[in-house]
Amino acid sequence: MKIKEGFVIRRVAGKYVAVATGPASREFHGMVKLNETGKTIWEGISAGKTEDEIVTILAEKSGAKTGEDRAYIANDVKAMIRELTDAGFLTE
Repeated sequence: MKIKEGFVIRRVAGKYVAVATGPASREFHGMVKLNETGKTIWEGISAGKTEDEIVTILAEKSGAKTGEDRAYIANDVKAMIRELTDAGFLTE
């Protein structure tokens, strides 16, 4: 999975947003707000990380201690990836 060409994140007024640039902006109008977790997931995808690698990064950042904590993070990552795919930001 990877971010489609033309989609980037920017920091605007202390918040992170995903926006379309160039030709992608003809198809997608608007922006998507990202919290710190969403930003980390986006950056992980952009860097070519696997879903499991992104979960590990977030688990380390949050200090997750149990398998239950990791499972909770994994569910959040899966949901975010599904939302990004449904919104047209991701490609295989």
